[in-house]
Amino acid sequence: MSSEQATTDPVAEPSGTTPATEPSGRGLSSRWFLLIGAVILIDIVAFMLFPPFPKHQPGEACSFPVCFIESTLEFPAPVTVIDLAPDPNPPAVPPLVTFHPAISNTILTMWIVMAVVLAGAILMTRGGKLVPGRAQNVFEAAYEFLSDFGIGLAGPKARPYIPIFAAFFLLILFDNWVGLVPPVGKIELLRAPSSDVNITIGMALVSFVIFHVEGIRHLGLGGYLGKFFPVYEFRHGIGAGFIAMFVGLIELMLEFVKPVTLSMRLFGNIYGGEVALGVITSLTIAVIPVALIGLELMLNAIQALIFSVLTLMFIVLAIESHHEEEGQVAEEAIDAIDGKEPGRLQPAH
Repeated sequence: MSSEQATTDPVAEPSGTTPATEPSGRGLSSRWFLLIGAVILIDIVAFMLFPPFPKHQPGEACSFPVCFIESTLEFPAPVTVIDLAPDPNPPAVPPLVTFHPAISNTILTMWIVMAVVLAGAILMTRGGKLVPGRAQNVFEAAYEFLSDFGIGLAGPKARPYIPIFAAFFLLILFDNWVGLVPPVGKIELLRAPSSDVNITIGMALVSFVIFHVEGIRHLGLGGYLGKFFPVYEFRHGIGAGFIAMFVGLIELMLEFVKPVTLSMRLFGNIYGGEVALGVITSLTIAVIPVALIGLELMLNAIQALIFSVLTLMFIVLAIESHHEEEGQVAEEAIDAIDGKEPGRLQPAH
């Protein structure tokens, strides 16, 4: 038998066995059709179990399309589930900003998401083995991907903070995705946490505290404040000192803008997506929202990634010192003047 014939002839299968066939793409396409059909069926069942009704009038008839749209829209203020300090005489018009101890439906939903994520992580990694099983392999692959992605963006200094980066991403991801489950948003007890500005502000403040605490821990209080109040620049002249202080003041103001941008970006995208999905679903019930749900899955994942990546980058920027950068630039300038290669020591004469 020639070599060409050996490479082209099929390998004979043992008797009693069927020849192996390559998997075709039909299985994958059928799964997608089943998934789309399941989503449509869930939308129809959710519409039948939780039909639209006028605001604060459950069970009443709802006219199409105005009442259908209004019944699906939620105002940014969350619904109070448990009032820890009930007011017997509530104001007719509640103030825009209040400090009232209560448990809202967004907090309750977030606690449920946290419990599910923690329980899932514990079950997937329980009894870790050298040769991982399917669940442990999925968890390790996801964590390794996030680790490589974070270190690739922020550099080796970000390695100790990868657990914070991964925790923020997973929590916000499932906080966003839970709003696409039909019971969430259909009943007052459950609502997507990221659609509440109070929740996003809280997560942004946690991020704000983390990167400032890490900056002070690495540089010391004086070194960290020196990034915003560079008094040492007056050694180079009064003009240089005033310019450096002005730039440092702008940087200090921008530090307080970071939690605002983090929280408002996440809240605006998730709440806007819920409004769009609610309106389209109320008008078309099932078919068109399937494509919009797929788009929301992708956009929600992107928003979770943006929040976690910005948190990681802010931490890395907080632990860097201006003195290190200036010292490195000065060393390179001196080496260039002396005709040395940067970073190479010359032999002593």
